[in-house]
Amino acid sequence: MGEIFAWGGAVDAMPLLIKGMITTLQVTALAVIVGIVWGTLLAMMRLSGVTVLKWFADLYVNVFRSIPLLMVLLWFFLIVPQVLRSLLDVPPTWDIRMVSALVAFSLFEAAYYSEIIRAGIQSVSRGQLSAASALGMSYWQAMGLVVLPQAFRNMVPLLLTQGIILFQDTSLVYAIALSDFFGMAYQVGQRDGTLPAMIVFAGTVYFVICFSVSMLVKRLQKRLAK
Repeated sequence: MGEIFAWGGAVDAMPLLIKGMITTLQVTALAVIVGIVWGTLLAMMRLSGVTVLKWFADLYVNVFRSIPLLMVLLWFFLIVPQVLRSLLDVPPTWDIRMVSALVAFSLFEAAYYSEIIRAGIQSVSRGQLSAASALGMSYWQAMGLVVLPQAFRNMVPLLLTQGIILFQDTSLVYAIALSDFFGMAYQVGQRDGTLPAMIVFAGTVYFVICFSVSMLVKRLQKRLAK
């Protein structure tokens, strides 16, 4: 039992673990930002009266929500490098693994954010949209200026919760040999012969971060409810 909690190696390898955590946070932050922006557009398309846009958004969301994230990550790892090299003449110094992970997570998470945002938009009274239309606003203006600001206030806890899930899912980048926090902990454990201890250490760090953020989300929910 003592070997599992022998975390002395984690202290010695802290620079590597911090580097891995930075990679994890970079993927998480960019995927959240792009996911929310693209997910908002998808949600607006699904709620619009334009048939082509609605069909496209429906297909996009249903496809990405029906495929395992690991498979999407591997697909983009195989596809993105070829596209970048052929279209943009990407220099060999670029870390294609990082770019592939960012694209895959961003597009995948957008499908889930889209559903959250669509529910948030539908929680706003239809009268708000009608009133904006009566003032001469277009559908997109009414959404951007009237409906979305109210909807996002209701959606903040759910958006943050999805962000926590995304933070946990970033550990899947091991499949494309990208060294995130978990990947670095695994490598250190293999190198030093302390793999069980480092896996437990990594799990503890994930738990502390996710539990702390979850508590903040609950407090935020209570404040918004008031």
